[in-house]
Amino acid sequence: MNSFEIPKDYRLPAEWEPVDAILMAWPNENTDWAYMLQDVQKTYVDIITAITERAKVVLIGPNLPDTTIFPPKCRLDNLILVHMPINDTWTRDYGPIIVMSPDGTPMLQDFIFNGWGMKFAANHDNRVAERLHSLQLLTGWYHGPAEIVLEGGSIESDGKGTILTTEHCLLAPNRNDALDQYEIETKLLEQLGAKKILWLKHGQLAGDDTDGHIDTLARIAPPGDIIIYTGCDDSSDEHFSELEAMRDELREITNAIGAPFHLVELPLPDPIYDPDDGTRLPATYANYLIVNGAVLMPTYGQPKKDRLAAMILESAMPEYEIIPIDCRSLIRQHGSLHCATMQLPLGVLSDDYETNN
Repeated sequence: MNSFEIPKDYRLPAEWEPVDAILMAWPNENTDWAYMLQDVQKTYVDIITAITERAKVVLIGPNLPDTTIFPPKCRLDNLILVHMPINDTWTRDYGPIIVMSPDGTPMLQDFIFNGWGMKFAANHDNRVAERLHSLQLLTGWYHGPAEIVLEGGSIESDGKGTILTTEHCLLAPNRNDALDQYEIETKLLEQLGAKKILWLKHGQLAGDDTDGHIDTLARIAPPGDIIIYTGCDDSSDEHFSELEAMRDELREITNAIGAPFHLVELPLPDPIYDPDDGTRLPATYANYLIVNGAVLMPTYGQPKKDRLAAMILESAMPEYEIIPIDCRSLIRQHGSLHCATMQLPLGVLSDDYETNN
């Protein structure tokens, strides 16, 4: 990409815009899933099956599944298997962040991924976007490595120039220590084609080792004037004060044209604790995925809360099919459904890849 002039009017699409595919990484015995591999692979099968009814799934990893493990309703013709090394399976945070130029040409922004602030190994994950482009699976321009550390789960876009994020994550140590908030914002505005960045100060969940990713807290929803956020109505809960403060912030913010957002509150799941060390896990219903007319929503084995969250999402997004998926296995590693997926917008997937490989 260095030989190209970056277009001035490109933008980061909203998640609800049409996609070619969803990028995922298959859990294997060399990842942190080794101790519960069968359980988490079943969850991945459920997610992949739901997605393939609506879009392709690009599934990466060094050891990929035999397709006989998928149920008959899984569209195997929509499953693309790509062998490559990975450190972890949270593709939301190391997959390419794809912006679109005015004529619809994609540009892969390959931001630096350093394992959520040097917490975990990331040498393979940090090269996934580059490798996908080198394999000619993804079309368009490639711009990387970008100048700053950025994870996909830390930003939300309305597709019209507004980016929602958190100070706690983007300003956390070991990410962009050499830059202040103004410098980070300036670079993001340029590289994401954005007009306005909204910074939340509050809302981090216990057990969240991402330092407060926005996709666990507050999501911009279609048509772009709605924010669906994680709330808490239990004053005895450790999250109560922070989530109340976040709600107050959300009431005050406006988008790139100065318009306020309509707010929709999701319940906070009942506390879920790690069975090994007893620490609280960052379960949240806000960690859903929108894909081509459907919302894949994580559930946590809590019938009343799970059902209430699904009803709220259905009311907020009436044109979308709400598909609950049990994500109790994913939360064991401090992530959920959205964390395990990354959208590849319409026009990004190469038509020639399967023919040439």
